[in-house]
Amino acid sequence: MEITTEMIKELRDATGCGILDCRAALRDAEGDFDKASDILREKGLAKAAKRAGKEASEGVIEVYTHGEGQMAVMVEVNCETDFVGRSPDFLNLAHELALQVAAANPLYVTEADIPQAALDHEEKIAAARAKEEGKPDQIIPKIVEGYLKKYKEETVLMNQAYVRDGSLTVQDLVNEQVVKLGEKIVVRRFIRWELGAESGGEQASDENES
Repeated sequence: MEITTEMIKELRDATGCGILDCRAALRDAEGDFDKASDILREKGLAKAAKRAGKEASEGVIEVYTHGEGQMAVMVEVNCETDFVGRSPDFLNLAHELALQVAAANPLYVTEADIPQAALDHEEKIAAARAKEEGKPDQIIPKIVEGYLKKYKEETVLMNQAYVRDGSLTVQDLVNEQVVKLGEKIVVRRFIRWELGAESGGEQASDENES
């Protein structure tokens, strides 16, 4: 199948990848736009994985306020270079992450940040509830497993469904920019204050590197 200039331009506009990479992906995908996008995404993530040892100390602290000062969120997002840290795509990602924290109120950045005591507590609650409902003992472990999975999806920022598109997780959102920008991106920490709440929720992570 002939790969036209229009096809290459469309893929480049959608992915931000170079002309040669887009042409090669379209050729490998036999002109299928979606397959070519997947090829570029996989290659981009593979390249980013090779950069895992790079230092991500640039970036931005995004500040978002809502409801005329009723709520405030700060999110630190890091990348490798100041050039990327000042780019519109990176700054927009930081803004979207701040909106996510404001709307979905996560408790942790990654699963690794959840204290074992918190997991043990949730496990006990799930098991006790299952027994109270008369569930057979042999299926209680599966019920607990499902409960903990849902708990992590709701409380861990990177596991949450993206508030603008429920088909994506926040990790998917970050991965898209890793591919597009070609650098490791780290969601380092966040804090969320809400007027009248007893205390703000602050979480930090050094493990969430993409």
